[in-house]
Order: sequence, then structure tokens, then C-alpha cells
Amino acid sequence: MGEFSIFHWLIVLAVVLIFFGGRRIPEVMKGLGEGIRSFKEGMSGASQTPAPPAQAPPAAPAEKPAEEKK
Repeated sequence: MGEFSIFHWLIVLAVVLIFFGGRRIPEVMKGLGEGIRSFKEGMSGASQTPAPPAQAPPAAPAEKPAEEKK
């Protein structure tokens, strides 16, 4: 079988670029990272979900002065 040389890695990179394209690779890597993180959490038994960040309540809309009817 032998070891992979730099030439072999360049061929693998070219094939990946052909299949996925340059724009989809970051999306694929992000999904892969999330999958690995989820797997590690599942294996450790600490399936804690992070709390959503606290958000400030929306500001009350400014009231317009009441128009007088004549």
C-alpha cells in the first residue's frame, strides 16, 4: 500500500474540489465538526445543551402625541 505523498494528497484535494466545489467545502467541514462534537458529547455522557444567550427585552415604541380632532 505505501504512504501518501504530497502528490497523492493533491489528487485527493482536486477530487474533493470537483465533487463539492469551493463554496460548499466550509459548509461540509462545519457539519463534520458539529457531528464530531455531538459524538464526543454523547460518548462522555454529558449531553448538556448550552443555554441561549440572554437578550434584552425590546424597547417600548415611542408614543406619538395625540392629535386633536376638531
